[in-house]
Amino acid sequence: MLRGIRTASANWLGKVVMGVVVGFLVISFAIWGIGDIFRGFGRSTVAKVGDTEITVEQFRQIYTERLQQLGQRVGRPISADQARAIGLDRQIIAQVMGEAALDQRARQLGLGIADSAIAKQIREIPAFQGLNGEFDQRLFEQRIRAAGYNEPRFVSEQRRSLVRQQLTDSVSGLSVAPRTVTDALNRFQNERRAIEYVILDRAQAGDVPNPTPEEIAKYFESHKALFRAPEYRKVGVLALTADDVARWMQITDEDVKKYYEERPNRFVTPGRRQVHQIIFPNAEEAKAAKERIDGGTSFADIARERGLNEQDVDLGFIARSALTQGALGATAVAEVAFALPEGAVSAPVQARTGTALIRVVKIEPDKVRSLAEATDEIRQEIAKERTRAEINDQHDKIEDARAAGQTLTEAAQKVGLTATTIDAVDRTGRDPGGAPALGLPANVDILGNAFSTDVGVEIDPVRLADGGYVWTEVLGITPSRERTLEEVKEQVEARWRDDRIAERLKAKADALIDKLKAGASFGDVAAADGLKAESATDLRRNSRSEKLSAAALDAVFRTPKDAVGTAEGETPTERVVFRVVEVTTPPLDANAPDGKRLSDAVRDAISGDLLGQYVAQIERDLGATINQDAVRRVVGGEVN
Repeated sequence: MLRGIRTASANWLGKVVMGVVVGFLVISFAIWGIGDIFRGFGRSTVAKVGDTEITVEQFRQIYTERLQQLGQRVGRPISADQARAIGLDRQIIAQVMGEAALDQRARQLGLGIADSAIAKQIREIPAFQGLNGEFDQRLFEQRIRAAGYNEPRFVSEQRRSLVRQQLTDSVSGLSVAPRTVTDALNRFQNERRAIEYVILDRAQAGDVPNPTPEEIAKYFESHKALFRAPEYRKVGVLALTADDVARWMQITDEDVKKYYEERPNRFVTPGRRQVHQIIFPNAEEAKAAKERIDGGTSFADIARERGLNEQDVDLGFIARSALTQGALGATAVAEVAFALPEGAVSAPVQARTGTALIRVVKIEPDKVRSLAEATDEIRQEIAKERTRAEINDQHDKIEDARAAGQTLTEAAQKVGLTATTIDAVDRTGRDPGGAPALGLPANVDILGNAFSTDVGVEIDPVRLADGGYVWTEVLGITPSRERTLEEVKEQVEARWRDDRIAERLKAKADALIDKLKAGASFGDVAAADGLKAESATDLRRNSRSEKLSAAALDAVFRTPKDAVGTAEGETPTERVVFRVVEVTTPPLDANAPDGKRLSDAVRDAISGDLLGQYVAQIERDLGATINQDAVRRVVGGEVN
């Protein structure tokens, strides 16, 4: 997991992506960044770009939020050491400084965004759209309020962020990836190879005599680390999952009916109307046009006189929620449009850009789902709500019990649950016998925390994807130790024998290769040693093969055509000898799905590098400094 995060944040673009806010605002923030974090100057700063100062409190808030979000993604808390290991602090600093630099450069260039462009972007965010796929003003207000925003602040932030995007697109917005690069990457990814090969195994190694006691003792002394007993921990585990809670939950028909009746709007798909609109520069012209329409002139004729065709005046089939006030529309227009009968033309009404006449061409009424149609969805919704409430209630009771000094077992009993005790488990999840330890929860890592703390130290519960929790406590520690030869004599002897076999097979493989290099055919060499020559075609780099090991495939793709090579097989007691007989690369079809994906990947990588260089140059031009001591104070490192 940490390796993947580190890889994803290799360049500046990756750092921005790693800093994206998770949740319902993910799409908007993924496009526009953070925005409103550069207000004013603090007494203590983490970084400064030009005349913009990033305060300790601003950085601490962002850092804490990102740490929590990463923990939720991987299903367990991320420690300060782990966060530093993946460079989370450096990623955030790079992001906020980069955004500050872009904002200042945009101001220097006098860039701006029209209100209509901002409104369009906000309307298209899926998180703000209702069940009918239309923008929902109520949902918009509810969700930005839950995130700590009001409408003016949210719109203001998007304005600044869109300006920033406008600037970066001019630098990094490649439309087509360079063909030379895509061809090279295609050759690397899609090259096919064919080989002829033999596999040497234990049978070709001959008889290996039993080792003497002296040989065993010497081998053990020089390989003690291989036979060392790992550290084991006795661990208590308590899992509270949504399935566990739902198992005893009863939802009656009366519950379903009550839910349906209490939420009448929940099961209504709002109607839409096809609306035509003519905008006039003032109320007087709009009033005069309405009088002419009342006198028999058609709405279409008025539009044509103003140089407008049907496409210019047609707003399409639109829901009431798409005609809202503020930065997103006009409430008065919405009220009028949804009060008119079909075919009617409104009196002049104030719109955002002037005075309008509204004509309703066609009406699609609201669609109401019946109780029968909505029953299954309601049952699921009730189950989710009750499960969530029950889990939260159980969580609070368990945490209160732990805070009062009770063990995990005692806290579990208090809420009618049972904690599991794993007597001994190592870091890899195996018991002293080498088998997977029983009692470990699936699809969640609890051992990372269990092996990073001590007996009696409280460990935060891990949040599960279904909303549940897993608690862990360390009940005992058996330190790692060196085993005696008597304890592991059988394993030592087996390992010694495998090493001798591997040595013999390596020597035999080298002898076969010498014959092949001398000009002998692969079939003759194999037959002379009683081996079966095989062939494999359509091999691909990093693919899997039923008979060839990953090491052998890697060696095949590092060996030139017509050359021979050798590599370890699936186990140390197997050896593969091969000759590369064919190397081909399918032509890249830029219009095929694979070709488009490859081209997009190259384009995005180059765009990211260009953007990184551009931002770095802006920071050099403006002057950028980082207060490393302040950063370390926030992330828990030591201050020099």
